[in-house]
Amino acid sequence: MRGQDSRSGSLFSYVDLEQRVRSDHPLRTIRALVNEALASLDGRFGEIYSEIGRPSIPPEQLLRAMLLQVFYSVRSERQLMKQLDFNLLFRWFVGLGIDDPVWDASTFSKNRDRLLDGSVAAAFLSAVLAIPRVKRLLSQDHFSVDGTLIQAWASMKSFRPRHGDTPPNPPASAEPPAGGRGGRGGRNAEADFHGERLSNDTHRSVTDPEARLYRKGRGREARLCFMGHALMENRHGLIVDGCVTEANGHAERTAALAMIEKRADRPGRITLGADKGYDAEDFVNELRSMNVTPHIARNTAKRRSAVDGRTTRHPGYAVSQRIRKRIEEGFGWGKEFGLLRRIRMRGRERVDMAFAVSAAACNLIRLPKLLAEPAVA
Repeated sequence: MRGQDSRSGSLFSYVDLEQRVRSDHPLRTIRALVNEALASLDGRFGEIYSEIGRPSIPPEQLLRAMLLQVFYSVRSERQLMKQLDFNLLFRWFVGLGIDDPVWDASTFSKNRDRLLDGSVAAAFLSAVLAIPRVKRLLSQDHFSVDGTLIQAWASMKSFRPRHGDTPPNPPASAEPPAGGRGGRGGRNAEADFHGERLSNDTHRSVTDPEARLYRKGRGREARLCFMGHALMENRHGLIVDGCVTEANGHAERTAALAMIEKRADRPGRITLGADKGYDAEDFVNELRSMNVTPHIARNTAKRRSAVDGRTTRHPGYAVSQRIRKRIEEGFGWGKEFGLLRRIRMRGRERVDMAFAVSAAACNLIRLPKLLAEPAVA
């Protein structure tokens, strides 16, 4: 029998949101882990919110919404609010009822910035890893570290001499530059960089002053960017720590020392795998002084490596060199799906928060399968 093409729906719905999400949906396990981690952060939330005033967006719902934005590559807060308005799966994950109003995009952004004061994103990454059934998956002895460039949300046209950060307004009769609008509030003026030497010492971006002009290697394009760093445990390749710094030639090694130092305070030795960029004598010596074995790829191009046969002769060195490359999977996922290829935030603090949320999301999408596998001795 042919069904009827009814154009008007029922006035009321008696199906709960919990019943609309299938029992084997991957987000169910992820949501349970997220809720457990958020419960452990209740005290931190209480420190950054006042006890008086109008109620704001609950920080738990803020973080769940930020995770959804990364999971589904939602490109902007405005698009995220549209999805929350009609997507029942999104409403269920965040904790909104069917009839609950959705926040304004600007309100969401301002409330999200409140989480910067308590470094909540980094604390959330640690809280997920501290869950007992997740903690047993982690290696406590073997780690890998690497860095990646995160392109800033700033045009090269905004990279101007420091003494000319605020150019005078053009006269009212001036015609707008070709391809854009003129005057205040418009796009950056057209610029010709041929023959001009650009340097972070003499120039900076007026759009994002904390971004730095940097290139990863010879022959690569120099871009305005930040540098993201991640520390991975070697058993299952989960990211256990991360941070964002200024992009410069020493940032990778400095960030690596800061991240591994938290885990080196123990009687036994631990290992740290890394690529050739970390093969520097001062860095290797600093690791050895912290009781960390440097499983670093040797750089012998017209120089002497700081890693000698005392380290490379052991079979564990070859294992670390093979496993350390898995950290690129986290960077690749973050740039392909986690909105890190060109970050849509300005300022190092906001980029650092986005990097931590992306790292937590990358772990969370892998945890349902890892938790379903038999425990590793």
